[in-house]
Amino acid sequence: MTQIIRGENEGIESALRRFKRQVSKAGIFYDMKKNRHFETPIEKRKRKALAKQRQRKRSYR
Repeated sequence: MTQIIRGENEGIESALRRFKRQVSKAGIFYDMKKNRHFETPIEKRKRKALAKQRQRKRSYR
């Protein structure tokens, strides 16, 4: 869990900015987006196959 301690003279905006930065570094946003909805095994296979195809295309360039 990400936590920040607000300084004595620190504004809420800067503390919020620091919190968002720590959350993004920890990869929490990525996990939230990834787990947003349930994915059936067939959908997962299709998504992984498409990712492999995209990766192959990039490696040929």
